[in-house]
Amino acid sequence: MSTSPMAIQRNSWLRPKYVLFAFIGLMLAYVLAHNESFLINPRDPEWPHIQPFKWWLLPHGLAGACALLLGPMQFSDRLRQRFTKLHRVVGRFYVVGVFIAAPMGFYVQFYQLRLGATRSFSAAAAVQAITWMATTAIALAFILKGKTQQHRQWMTRSFAVALVFLEVRVILGVAGWDTAGPGVVEAVVWFCNAVSIFLADVVLQLQELLRSRKAPAKPQPQAAQA
Repeated sequence: MSTSPMAIQRNSWLRPKYVLFAFIGLMLAYVLAHNESFLINPRDPEWPHIQPFKWWLLPHGLAGACALLLGPMQFSDRLRQRFTKLHRVVGRFYVVGVFIAAPMGFYVQFYQLRLGATRSFSAAAAVQAITWMATTAIALAFILKGKTQQHRQWMTRSFAVALVFLEVRVILGVAGWDTAGPGVVEAVVWFCNAVSIFLADVVLQLQELLRSRKAPAKPQPQAAQA
């Protein structure tokens, strides 16, 4: 029985990768509305809080937003196959975004020590920054050596670390823990840092499992006749 083109097209849109990126898009929309809405409101009380380090926060925010928005494009098979040069340019912008946003994010958190923040927050920011830069650097090293599969694996881990920014805010907001105190916030930050690489490897293993199921079976050699 033949499969209609409409059925094939419908199934292509239901691929787990698209479902995952749709969920990431929902997280991004939630964070923009719930946590970053002060950006369009000059009278928001958040502005006096960030006033002392706003010029450090600006490049961190712009570079981090660039990495978060461009990251999913790196996993597009169509973009990589049809527009190879664009894929490489987007990848370079992602790498630059990571190596600006990560150290700037740590410095902003470290700066807040003098404003009353705890050292454990700075430690968590340091762990996230180092992990994000390390996974990105390894991915870059692999693609420079022409090892595409390892590059994609480490890019997946890199983007999983980038998503900690969204995950922390979504968990705190949905659970109503925004005002639960620094102890709860720290616990969520450390938890998301700890499971980011693990979740990336789960995604990689699921992709490998789906790929092996779709692979056509090899024809068995016929037995030699007497």
